[in-house]
Amino acid sequence: MPIYAYRCSACGHAKDVLQKMSDPVLSTCPACGAEAFSKQLTAAGFQLKGSGWYVTDFKGGSGTTSAPATSKAAEPAAAASSSSDAAPAAGCGGACACH
Repeated sequence: MPIYAYRCSACGHAKDVLQKMSDPVLSTCPACGAEAFSKQLTAAGFQLKGSGWYVTDFKGGSGTTSAPATSKAAEPAAAASSSSDAAPAAGCGGACACH
């Protein structure tokens, strides 16, 4: 059930009320009894979590989708294959494809 914020325009009393969406709107102030109790406009009380469309499309705040990340694993392999005379990396013992 949603929580609605009410405020009395006569006395200024404010109260948050847990109500069903189908419940009638309150109009009588519980503090002063005046018929000036009305709903206030408030921010939505939910948070989007997970890895769905929100995260991939809008979380960055720029309004555009982010570009796909480049593969950093392919860069060292390309550099290693271009220089076949390079010395083996420290600790590999010459048994890997880094040289």
